[in-house]
Amino acid sequence: MSWTLDSSGTQTAVIGTEHVLATSTNNGTFYFQVRGNNLVAGDILELRIYTITLSGGTLEVTWKTTVGPSPPSTIVIASPPQPSDQSIKVTLKQTAGSGRSFDWKLLRA
Repeated sequence: MSWTLDSSGTQTAVIGTEHVLATSTNNGTFYFQVRGNNLVAGDILELRIYTITLSGGTLEVTWKTTVGPSPPSTIVIASPPQPSDQSIKVTLKQTAGSGRSFDWKLLRA
């Protein structure tokens, strides 16, 4: 499987705000990565992937992870591969601590 960069960037979190990092209507399998090296003890970060699970449906959460209040054991937080034939959206929400900056990317195969 060969991966292509679909989108990437840096997001500075505002506590309590779910930031939409990317929305893609490309057909493929996606892999979402966020660099968590700026997290410190007490910070809590939520990452979500939304996909359309049924034809003509709406975006629904198909993957979510919460990191914290202890810093992650790895620098990069990564999702399992997520298939999408219609639309995918990835979000980041920091719910505790001081707003941190996070580098991220969405890969597509």
